[in-house]
Amino acid sequence: MIRREDVTGLVLAGGQGRRMGGVDKGLQPFRGEPLVRHALRRLAPQTGALMISANRHLERYRGFGVPVHEDSLPGHAGPLAGFLSGLRHCRTPYLATVPCDSPGFPADLVARLARALEPGDADLAIASCGERRQPVFCLMKTRTLDSLMGFLEGGGRRIEQWCFEHGCVEVPFDEKAAFSNANTLEELQELERACV
Repeated sequence: MIRREDVTGLVLAGGQGRRMGGVDKGLQPFRGEPLVRHALRRLAPQTGALMISANRHLERYRGFGVPVHEDSLPGHAGPLAGFLSGLRHCRTPYLATVPCDSPGFPADLVARLARALEPGDADLAIASCGERRQPVFCLMKTRTLDSLMGFLEGGGRRIEQWCFEHGCVEVPFDEKAAFSNANTLEELQELERACV
């Protein structure tokens, strides 16, 4: 059985925010607080330790009271670079990842991913909703570190491609709104008006 204390939670906040005009997405206000704080608060009851993956404004991120780790790969290599940084610093057998821009993700996300991962030989479990996979909502075994390093060093960047090299388990969720995210400032305003 995967226990809560066996899982470290990682909030991915290392993107460039290009569709938001280059702002640091995790620090954008949402209902009076930065997006990253909402993600941390929602993830905290689901995991043991917490971390943030970020590549700028590091002191501001450290102000949230958890370790902050930069990507070790140059050139903003995407979410997998955040995965890699998280795996390198993870001290538990499992790492759970969530993006900073989906403040209403399920409160039982990690537990449901863990239940799906426990019985088989897969190394990863990802969320899916309807026809859409949500691979940044992922629970992975930390032993995947070497595999991910090799994938990225070989030029790989697609999350789904790497995930399914491990016999990844897809876990269906019905709560479509829970995975709503904000890629633009307009979408962030819409998300703020919606019920999350």
